[in-house]
Amino acid sequence: MDSEYRIILNVGGVRHETYKHTLKKIPATRLSRLTTSLANYDPVLNEYFFDRHPGVFAQILNYYRTGKLHYPLDVCGPLFEEELKYWGLDSNECEPCCWMTLSGTRDTQDVLKTLDELDIEVDQTEGPELYKRFGWEDDYHNDSLSAWQRLKPRIWRLFDEPNSSRYAQFIAAISVFFLITAIIVFCLKTHPGLRIPELQLFGNFSRNHRSISSRIQPAQINIDKQNSRPHPTFMYIETICNIWFTIEILARFASCPCRIEYLRAPVNIIDIVATLTFYIDLLSSMFGATADLEFFSIIRIMRLFKLTHHNSGLKILMHTFRASAKELMLLVFFLVLGVVVFASLVYYAERVESNVDNQFVSIPVGLWWAIVTMTTIGYGDITPHTYLGRLIGSVCALAGVLTIALPVPVIVSNFAMFYSHTQARSKMPKKRRGVLSIDQVAPHVKNAPFRNSNGPTLRKNMEHTPLVSNNHTPPHTLI
Repeated sequence: MDSEYRIILNVGGVRHETYKHTLKKIPATRLSRLTTSLANYDPVLNEYFFDRHPGVFAQILNYYRTGKLHYPLDVCGPLFEEELKYWGLDSNECEPCCWMTLSGTRDTQDVLKTLDELDIEVDQTEGPELYKRFGWEDDYHNDSLSAWQRLKPRIWRLFDEPNSSRYAQFIAAISVFFLITAIIVFCLKTHPGLRIPELQLFGNFSRNHRSISSRIQPAQINIDKQNSRPHPTFMYIETICNIWFTIEILARFASCPCRIEYLRAPVNIIDIVATLTFYIDLLSSMFGATADLEFFSIIRIMRLFKLTHHNSGLKILMHTFRASAKELMLLVFFLVLGVVVFASLVYYAERVESNVDNQFVSIPVGLWWAIVTMTTIGYGDITPHTYLGRLIGSVCALAGVLTIALPVPVIVSNFAMFYSHTQARSKMPKKRRGVLSIDQVAPHVKNAPFRNSNGPTLRKNMEHTPLVSNNHTPPHTLI
C-alpha cells in the first residue's frame, strides 16, 4: 500500500524517491502537477525524467519536505535562480542563513551588467556585429556597402577605442599629449613671472628750443601698472591644441553610431563647451574685451575628465562614487547636522565667560570653524579661548573623525569590487564556443521517433503542447 503513494523522479540521471503528498505541499508548481499522461513519464521504469541540474534539485526536494529553502554553495547564483524558476519556485523564499550569499551573487550580476554599460572593455566585434551597431547589417549581408559605410566604423574605432589597433593607440597618445599640454599652459599663464604687464605713462611734457636739435624733456613721468596679460606664446600653443581638439570632436561626431547619445555623454559636452570657450576668448581678445571674460575659461580645466576615456581605472572611480551615492549623501547629512549643532554650541560657549578675544561674532562664522574642525583640516584662523569652547571643539573634532570614517569602507569596498571584476573580465577569453538553444535544436528533433507504451510514434513539439486539450483525452505533454 505504501508503494502506491510513492513517486520516483529522475533528474539529470539521479533518481529521487518521495511521497506524492510531499509534492502537493507547495501548490501551483511544476512538481505538484505531475500525472502519468505527461511525456516525462516512463511507464516501464515508473518514473518521471527531467533533464535538469541534479545538485540543485536535491535542495528543491528538501524544500518540499521541510519547508525551508537553502542555497547550495557548490553552484552559481544565476544557475540556482534559473532552476528555481523552472520548477516554479521563488528565490525570495531562501532562508536567512543563505540569503546573504545569494544576495552577493545578485550584486555580482549587477556589477557585471554595469561594467557592460560602462563599455570599459575594447569591443573587438567585426563583420555583421560591427555594422549592426550602425544599422547597416542588411547592407553588409547584401554586400552593398558604400565607401563611407566602410570608412565610418574605422574612423569611429580609431578615435573612440584607443586599444582597438596600433593606429588608435597613436591617436590616443596624441590626444593625451595635447590635453596635458593645454592643462599645463592653462596653469602656467597665470604665473606672475610669465605675464606681461600693461603699463601706462602719464605726466607733463615740455619742449626746450634752446638747442638746434629738438629734445623732449619730461618734467614728470609716472608709470602705472594697469593690468597684465599672458605671454603671446601661450596663445599660440593653446591654438594648436584646440585645433587638434576641434578635429577630434568633428571626427568623432561624424563617425559615431548615434549622434544623440554622443551629445548626451557628459565628457563630450565638456569637450565641446571647453573648445567653444577658447574660440570665444580668442575673438574677444581680438576685439579688445576686458579680462573679466577669462573667468569663463576655467571650464577648460574640466577637460581632465577626458582621461577617463583612455583609462579604465578613472572610469571605475567615477562610477564608484555614483554607486556610493547613498553613503555619500548620508555622510553629507551627518556633516551638515554636526556643523550646525557645534557652530551654535561654540558660539554660546564663547559668550558664557568673559572673553576679550572672542572670534565667534556670529553663528555663520562658527559654521566655518565647525566644518574645518569636523573635516580635520584645522586652519587655526578661528579658535575658541574659553574652557567650555575648547571642550566643545574637542568633541567636534572627535565627532568629525567618526562621521567621515563610517562610510569610507563602503566606498573602498565598492571600488575594489568594480576593479576586481574589471581585471577578471580583461583576462577572460574573448571568443567562446556557441551553444544552440532549445528552439534551434527543436526543428532537428521534431520528427525524431521515440517509444512509449503505445509503441513508436512521432515526436511533436512538446514544449508548446498544452496540458489540457479541447477533447476529453489529455495529451502527452512534457513539463
